Amino acid sequence: MQTAPSIKPPLLPSLRPHHFGISVPDLDAAVAWYGRMLGFALEEQLHIDKIPARIAFVRRDQYRIEIFEVPGAAALPDDRRVPNLDLRTHGNKHMCFEVPSVGEAVAALREAGADIAFELKVEGNPTAFIRDVSGNLIELLEPFAADR
Repeated sequence: MQTAPSIKPPLLPSLRPHHFGISVPDLDAAVAWYGRMLGFALEEQLHIDKIPARIAFVRRDQYRIEIFEVPGAAALPDDRRVPNLDLRTHGNKHMCFEVPSVGEAVAALREAGADIAFELKVEGNPTAFIRDVSGNLIELLEPFAADR
């Protein structure tokens, strides 16, 4: 007879999302894009000499995106701009935001000039990928059935 494994408390008893970091070639253009397209507001801008980098934190509600502009950084490779090709490279893939209606979100973003990578359904759940002004991928999805 098998016994159920004991459930251990998590190593980190408190854990909540704080921010996601991206690197871009033009900090000002990225801050403007995240404000115009996704409603993020500039929270703070600073320079870190040790990196060296210009950095901006943009925020919407309780979530932040940390945006880095590093002189001489390599451009985002073309295959990292396509969701299914990006999966062939290890590392972070995209940030994701839940929206009430993917179709309505994509229509509004398309009308505003956003770069729509593609739309699909994952196990019947509407999903879309867009690219920010620098080509970084962002996923939009509707709430999973379990979360409704």
